[in-house]
Formats: sequence, structure tokens, C-alpha cells
Amino acid sequence: MKNSLFLFLAFTSAIIGHGASAAGIDTLEINSQAMNKVLKAVVITPKSYKKSKKNYPVVYLLHGGSGNYKNWTQLTPDKTLVSRLADTYDVIIVTPDGGTSSYYFDSPLLKESQYETFISKELREKVEGNYRTIQAREGRVITGLSMGGHGAVYIATKHPELYCAAGSMSGVLNMDPSTWKVTPDFAKIRIENFKKMIGEREESGPFYPGFNLITMTEQIKAAKLALIIDCGVDDFLIEPNREMHRLLTANGTPHDYTERPGKHEWLYWENALPYHMMFFQKVLQAHKQ
Repeated sequence: MKNSLFLFLAFTSAIIGHGASAAGIDTLEINSQAMNKVLKAVVITPKSYKKSKKNYPVVYLLHGGSGNYKNWTQLTPDKTLVSRLADTYDVIIVTPDGGTSSYYFDSPLLKESQYETFISKELREKVEGNYRTIQAREGRVITGLSMGGHGAVYIATKHPELYCAAGSMSGVLNMDPSTWKVTPDFAKIRIENFKKMIGEREESGPFYPGFNLITMTEQIKAAKLALIIDCGVDDFLIEPNREMHRLLTANGTPHDYTERPGKHEWLYWENALPYHMMFFQKVLQAHKQ
């Protein structure tokens, strides 16, 4: 394992280079009519963007719970990571605001929490109206961490006509806190949040079917996404990730699944993101052929 980790780190250093990135970094404001508020996103263009006239694929990169649109550029131990990956893979990377506890679905109860519509429509249209992008399924991928892992797979599953690939890093693939390794108080807070957004649930049935990814495995299969999922073995969400892997394997859904050392923390996600980008690059290249 140590030798493999060393080789990967050496490979990563080689492909993403040394020193400061030449990527462009913008802050985009999006007027969400669905939520009647203005939200922001960081847009990172590769160094080739200014001199080129081509259209670029877009990677939508979602943050986790209690986070914001700046997390991916400010909280990774290596603050240049996302910019250098944009340069390396010659893609536009967008890191939008997803609220503190939205889980990236459209709440049937809260007007101010319509993040499925925001990400899949309002943000996408704003990005495509302001940047040279490939405006087709074959040029869009989406991934994220924790709550954003749920959001990425959920949104791509609901809108397979928009995205060709999706990923989850340490994702909340089962929203039921009883499957997490957390304290009762933490679980209670999350359950109350889901009640506010979705309403009371049936105690005898699945945990919020149709909103909870673990209940949507047949829809995930039908979406025909290129799918990558990973989680750290010491993460409090490891068991839901393992269960999702078992269910997707059982119903024949192709997916890339990895467990590696790590906890629910930025050191793990900094290591995980380059794997996702390599995976997406293969998918995007395949669509060019």
C-alpha cells in the first residue's frame, strides 16, 4: 500500500506540474428565480482558455454540508489543487453554492431550498451563457464530497440527459442517519432537517424514497452514467457506501468503487479528487471518438 501511494503521489506531481497554476478564477453570480435569491459559484478556466476558441467540457464540483462555493478552492491543504487540475485536464471546473444542508434536491416544503433546479438549470444556463462550453451531455460531469456526493449522483440520475458521468467522495448515499457512525444528537439534528425539507416520513417504509439515493438504485442504473464512488475506511459514512456498492453490483450497474485509508476530512478529499478527474478524463475522451 505504501509503495502504491508513493507511486500515485509521484504520478500526480508529474501530471499536474509544479508551481502556480495559470488557470483563470472567476466568481459568478447567479440569480435564482426558483429560490428568489442570488447565489455564487467559482469558475476556474484552464490556462489554454484565453488563447483558444474551442468549447470546453465542464466539471461541476459540489461542496459538503455546512459548506459554501469557496470550499474547494480554500479548504484543500493544497490551495492550488483545483486550478492545476483544470489546467492538466483542460476543463472548466465550477464550484457552486449548494446551501448548508440542502442535499441538492428540490424541497417540496421550502421555497428557499430548490438546489436541484439551481444546479441542473439555473447554474448550468449561466455558465453556458458566459463561457465556451460543450453544451451537450457528453461535455458535462458532476461530482462532490459528502452532501455534495449525494447531490452529484442524485442530480445526474434525475437528469441523465444533461450529464454523462457522476461521482461521489465520502458521499451521503443513504440519508438515514441510523446507518451512519455518529452520535444520537447529530443524527437527531439531521432527521429534523429532513422533516423541515420533505415532511414526516412513514416509519415502516424506506427512508424518504425518491430523495434518498439508496432507494434509487434502479433509477441510477437506468441513467447509464459513468459512475465513480469512493470512501475512506475510517469515514463515518463507510457502511452506507459499502451498501450502495453491494446494491449497484447486485442490479448490474457499472461503477468504479474504491475504499482507501482516510477519514471524513479535506486531506482525504484532496487525495480523492485527482482520481475522479482521471476517471472523468477517460469518459470525456471516449465521447470524442
